[in-house]
This record gives sequence, C-alpha cells and structure tokens, in this order.
Amino acid sequence: MAAAAAAKGNGGGGVRAGAGAGAGEAGGARKKKGPGPLATAYLVIYNVVMTAGWLVIAVGLVRAYLAKGSYHSLYYSIEKPLKFFQTGALLEILHCAVGIVPSSVVLTSFQVMSRVFLIWAVTHSVKEVQSEDSVLLFVIAWTITEIIRYSFYTFSLLNHLPYLIKWARYTLFIVLYPMGVSGELLTIYAALPFVRQAGLYSISLPNKYNFSFDYYAFLILIMISYIPIFPQLYFHMIHQRRKVLSHTEEHKKFE
Repeated sequence: MAAAAAAKGNGGGGVRAGAGAGAGEAGGARKKKGPGPLATAYLVIYNVVMTAGWLVIAVGLVRAYLAKGSYHSLYYSIEKPLKFFQTGALLEILHCAVGIVPSSVVLTSFQVMSRVFLIWAVTHSVKEVQSEDSVLLFVIAWTITEIIRYSFYTFSLLNHLPYLIKWARYTLFIVLYPMGVSGELLTIYAALPFVRQAGLYSISLPNKYNFSFDYYAFLILIMISYIPIFPQLYFHMIHQRRKVLSHTEEHKKFE
C-alpha cells in the first residue's frame, strides 16, 4: 500500500507511479503544458524544501549509525523529520486538486495517504515496532527514493534535468521498490500481535452506532492488497523506464 506511493516515487519502497509534485512518470517521454510562472516558482520551492528535508533524514541516519556503531533502532534518530516531511507530502494532493500538477487526484491521494498511514497509524501508533529492522528498511528505501524524486521534479521544472538524475529515477526503483515493500509488509506484520492484544483502533459491538471495526483484520487486508498492486506498479515502472530512457538515448543520437 505505502509502496504504491513509491511506485510512488520512485519509490515508497521504490518509484511512484504518479507525479505528486512535478511532471508525470512519462513526463520524460512526452511534453505537456506546464504550470504558470507563479505556480512553477512555488513548485520549485516546494521540491527544493522536500529534497532538503529528505537529505536531512539521510544525514541523520548516517550520523546516528556512526555514533552508535549499529543500525538497530536508528528510527528514533530521524523520527521527527520523517513524520514532518512525509506528512508534508499531503500538499501533493492539493497540487493535483488545483491543477498545477497534471496528475490524478485519486491516484496521488492513494499514494500519499498510504505512506502517511504507515507512518502514523502503524509505526507511530504501535511503539513496539519502532525498533524493528524492517522500519529501517523502508525508511532507507523511501529516503533515497524521495531525494531522487524531488530532485527530478526540481530540475524538470527548471528545464535542466541532468541525465544522471533521470537515470537514477528510472533505474534505482528496481532495487528500492522491493526493498521498501518488504520493509512495509514486515513492519505491518510485526505490529499485528500488539494491535490484536490492545484492540487498537477497533470498535466492538454492542455500541450506540451499531457499528464494528477490526483494525487487526484491516491491516491483514492491507497486506493482502500488496499482492495485486506490487506487480502492476513494478512492471509499469519497468515499461516506463524503457520508454523514457530509450527516448533519451535516441535524442542524444540526433544531437
């Protein structure tokens, strides 16, 4: 689910299937009418800030690792900036809604909300999983993914996209997407027994609304949803990679 956000990026775990803050996934292969000057300036600032934010997270992880000499429980060293900048991605839904980004509001909402859900409704809510290595797995995948993604959008808006960034965006997801998906699934799985024991976010009958909700079962359904979603998004990005990078190579030959 959150990884869909990364097919969202590049990659929640890997590469985003829709553009949250800049051009669409196939933007490198076909040109679209861009936003106006003011919207472009705003989007450049937004993407620069988000790039810097995820760089702060990356530096925080490295510094914590060097200080501790261990990769265990590194989540605590970057918890606040991770929550802040991942939640900040909610603005991408607004960008689509007002039309300054030519992406689907529904798809972008699904992609962004899935990550926000994993951060707040799973990792934040179930404290016991925060020390799991699986959390570090998806955090590293997301961090690399988002640094590349927001850099890609920034340079695309400025019409000066270095080939290395384009190549990284359409190549590194091959590893980052499965890595992120694995971390997300393992984290949700690790949270299940604690959710069941505490009855977290669950509503049982009888109650005045005559409504029940089992959060434990809901999380299992989310895990199952990865089965049809992951292959579709992954192979979509494989197709996009061939399309975009082959187009770039042909353009170089003509030059």
